[in-house]
Amino acid sequence: MAEGGPAAEPGKAPSLARDLLTLAKPGITALIVLVAVGGFFVASPAHLDLLRLAVLLVTGAAGSAGAAMLNHYLDRDLDARMKRTATRPIPGARLDPAGVAAVLGLLLLGGGIAAASVLLNPLTGFSILLGGLTYVVVYTAWLKRRTSWNIVIGGFAGSAPALAGSAAAVGSFTPAAIALAVLVFLWTPPHFWSLALLLRDQYEKVGLPMLPRMADPGYSGRVVVVSAALLVPAAGWLALTRPVTWPVAIVLLAASLGFVLAAAPLWTNPERRSARRGFLYSGPYLLVVLLALVANYGLLRVGFTGL
Repeated sequence: MAEGGPAAEPGKAPSLARDLLTLAKPGITALIVLVAVGGFFVASPAHLDLLRLAVLLVTGAAGSAGAAMLNHYLDRDLDARMKRTATRPIPGARLDPAGVAAVLGLLLLGGGIAAASVLLNPLTGFSILLGGLTYVVVYTAWLKRRTSWNIVIGGFAGSAPALAGSAAAVGSFTPAAIALAVLVFLWTPPHFWSLALLLRDQYEKVGLPMLPRMADPGYSGRVVVVSAALLVPAAGWLALTRPVTWPVAIVLLAASLGFVLAAAPLWTNPERRSARRGFLYSGPYLLVVLLALVANYGLLRVGFTGL
């Protein structure tokens, strides 16, 4: 503490820690890291190097947290105008100056890229860079306020970790990791469009084009169902790009069909209840897919044969 400075207020440090954690979007960061883990295991490394996996986890989490902080900083004006986000640390004026988030974000993102490049390989660092640039520059700064294609193109930010995981495991992008990246890319629109239908009034209020057609929820609901249906062939393609045991193949296809069934009511009834149902299924869906792929690696190692 600087000489003559004020004493710290009781509870302020823990509050600051919570705010910084909020800026890192821990839920999204955890999912991003799990996608990277999925990419690591579908690449089928001949030897499971736990140290490389640990470095992937740390550098991937740093990159994702840094990109999330930059997203918070760039969206601070929109967040202040939406009920759902108005109490976040920056619009809630709990982080002053707001530029602290940008500085920390750049440090974390840059640190994650550099550490992955040095400790793993440049291709892993490049993959983290690609994901960060897509989320911060392409999605947040460029497309989000301009076009309803924002989440479609910006969805690649969630696919890049699968490529990073493969690069960390075997030093290249394997066909299976590319198939996983495509599945995550296709998962992003129905996941987020379900949320956008749920919060359509808030997005309309701030002028964000977050649905295929903001003024036509019926059309948007049908697009969600079609986009969810694309996950079925994507899961099938993933199962064919590498040895997948029959239990895991069943899980992949059943989970994808389940997503279609969860989203199906949106075809004729694009109301909040139907949107909530699709959104609540979408997160666990991807979690199940990724955990199944990790389990598949173990099943192959103990003698199960692939399809």
